[in-house]
Amino acid sequence: MAKVQEFIATELKGLNNGFVATPASREALEAFAKANQGSMDMVLMQMAIQYGATCAYENVQELLGNK
Repeated sequence: MAKVQEFIATELKGLNNGFVATPASREALEAFAKANQGSMDMVLMQMAIQYGATCAYENVQELLGNK
């Protein structure tokens, strides 16, 4: 189980160190989407992917009792 926890921590850290910022919440992602009015779609797509991955890893952490 320690290896799983280490893996998740590494993945979450990597999501926050990328070229595109990972939104802190769904609301932040939606605000960006609304503000850009259809431009920067590739950035928006990457932000959505990273936010989804963050949610998934945090859910696994919760199931493991680490959050």
